Amino acid sequence: MNETMTVENEAMRNGMWRRAALGVALALGVAACGDAQADGTEDEQASAEFARVINVETSEVVPQAFVEQIRLTGVAWANQDVQVSAEESGVVRELLVEKGQSVREGQPLVRIDDAVLRAQVAQARAQADLAAQTWERRKRLYEEDQVGSELAYLEAKFAAEQTRANLDGLEARLERTTIRAPFAGVLDQRMVEVGTLVSPGQGVARIVDATPVKIVAGVPERYAADVRRGGAAVVFFDVLPGEQFPATIDFVGATVNPQNRTFPIEIRMPNPGGLIKPEMVSNILVRRRSLEQAVVVPQDALVRVEEGYVVFVAGQDENGNAVARVRRVTLGPAQNNEVVVEDGLEGGEQLIVVGHKSVADGDRINVVGT
Repeated sequence: MNETMTVENEAMRNGMWRRAALGVALALGVAACGDAQADGTEDEQASAEFARVINVETSEVVPQAFVEQIRLTGVAWANQDVQVSAEESGVVRELLVEKGQSVREGQPLVRIDDAVLRAQVAQARAQADLAAQTWERRKRLYEEDQVGSELAYLEAKFAAEQTRANLDGLEARLERTTIRAPFAGVLDQRMVEVGTLVSPGQGVARIVDATPVKIVAGVPERYAADVRRGGAAVVFFDVLPGEQFPATIDFVGATVNPQNRTFPIEIRMPNPGGLIKPEMVSNILVRRRSLEQAVVVPQDALVRVEEGYVVFVAGQDENGNAVARVRRVTLGPAQNNEVVVEDGLEGGEQLIVVGHKSVADGDRINVVGT
């Protein structure tokens, strides 16, 4: 019995020691975890301290020339585009030029039947010759020999003038039976065929002169003080990639269209090879003004704020560390993703162009590229 109790007491003492040892082990483990958590907090703080150094790229601000241009959309017009009409009635007997051929000024295009007019001209010429001879004789008799009356003298004179005028009119009508090109160009359209009966005023052909060519565009009225006759411009076409045509403004309208608030301009320019076709849509760059030694920055370097725009430049703090410095800027004209800074930025400063949207004034930076 006593032996049995001794064994049980020994077992209880061993269990207590095991529980005590386990408790110590757990306490040590908790302490170790606490130390580990403390160490992790310090690492996070160190990581946070490191994360505030932001990698950026900079570009030195160098004053340069800046040209502000007005971008317009225009339409190409032929220098001359005329529908040639018949001036006499009759049947078309001959077509002298094929469609698409070049013609010179005064070149015959179409001939109308002129048989009746030729007969009338022959009759009028005979009457004019008779009247002229009669007038010459009456004049000599009356002025030299004082033979005949003054009335017969005047009748002979006016008869000669009348028949001559009638002959001139018929000859002019006969000449108009041949329809001619009013200027050099291309026969772009023919509206009659042999055998067509035409009347005065009826169109028979279309002549187009596309050398030079005119570019017509509308300029918004806010640019009225900047666009002048003789101003420089550049014209290019989407259908002619790589081709640019320097030109000057040939005409500036004097009034503003009340419907779209624009005024017209015309640019006359050569058309080598006939590449530019009338009614082609063109893009026009008209020089508005030029600035010398302007501070120009990429538009992507700007940061929008409530009061306007700011940029960030690379600077140093009191410890000599590289930091971002904010600059509030006043903007001027913009062109091709570049903008002029009129105030707030000076030449020689290092403008942050990459990473500028991730920094604030005074943040530590690391310049990794320029």
